Amino acid sequence: MIRRGDLNDVTLLQQIGRKTFDDTFGNTCSRKDMSGVLDLYFNSAQVSLELLDEADNFFFFEEDGISKGYMRINAKHACPLDSFQNRKCIELVRLYVLKEFHGTGVANELMNFAIDFARINGFEVMYLSVWEYNFRARGFYEKHGFLNSGVENDFPLGSTPQTDFWFVKDL
Repeated sequence: MIRRGDLNDVTLLQQIGRKTFDDTFGNTCSRKDMSGVLDLYFNSAQVSLELLDEADNFFFFEEDGISKGYMRINAKHACPLDSFQNRKCIELVRLYVLKEFHGTGVANELMNFAIDFARINGFEVMYLSVWEYNFRARGFYEKHGFLNSGVENDFPLGSTPQTDFWFVKDL
């Protein structure tokens, strides 16, 4: 089941968010940098603000009482790709699944939900930023019809420079 997150999910979002982000990127930067990033993005005040924001959308995938992953999707920023500036765009900000549930269909369910959510709400384009060396994620997004724009997005983890690519999908 996929359900919308709310203020009761602060601790859950912190736990899943910290774990999945660290599992994905923990070996790409120093522990100090990772700790700083996790504290920045997943502190209680920040998570509470995001969950209270009606323009921000968090959805959790739950099965048998276990939260297996989540996604965040919103239209808070203009599409960073010039060719899509005049179209109604939505960003898939995060889609993370706990690693013990990789390959079980959870990510596909969340992605299909995100695409349906975007279409139902009248969006024409979905975009996302993915780390250049996250080949598993890049392949997943390509499987779902996203194209690598080739446009780079700097996404440092603390003092560790990293580069993402903007991926885009016509809806």
